[in-house]
Amino acid sequence: MLTIALLALLCASASAGAVQATSSSSNGEYGGSGGQRFSHSGYQLAGPITAIRIRVNRYYIVGLQVRYGKVWSDYVGGTQGNLKEIFLHPGESVIQVSGKYNYYVRRLVFVTDKGRYLPFGKDRGRGFNAVPLYPNTVLRFISGRAGSLINAISLHWDIYPSDCGSC
Repeated sequence: MLTIALLALLCASASAGAVQATSSSSNGEYGGSGGQRFSHSGYQLAGPITAIRIRVNRYYIVGLQVRYGKVWSDYVGGTQGNLKEIFLHPGESVIQVSGKYNYYVRRLVFVTDKGRYLPFGKDRGRGFNAVPLYPNTVLRFISGRAGSLINAISLHWDIYPSDCGSC
């Protein structure tokens, strides 16, 4: 009897681990190989994405910064161009990111689960369309390469954090 109980516990534990392991996915890297690597992976612990700042010039995405919960990530990229800021509504999440690139990122379009379409930059270059691999997952963090412009971007997806409090 004890053996059966231990076997059942072991199977339940393995199943829970398998469910958690299959919720995350990523897309990219879209863009060129220049610039320094950056990653917002640690910021996702502060909560879900709640705002996005993108700096654009006439041709490219120059820089970006993302707010996770109530904490802003480090700004990456250059300082030339216009800064635009979008706040997500409470409980709103990014479920798709498309864009254009060549050696640098030229356009980013964030689509939310509330039907909002948030475009930044110019519609020129090679296109990409990034969506999560698993259902009921959302954009959790961004990584990539940046210098004086955003050279490349990767999108990382996982489940919406259930313990974010008043994020």
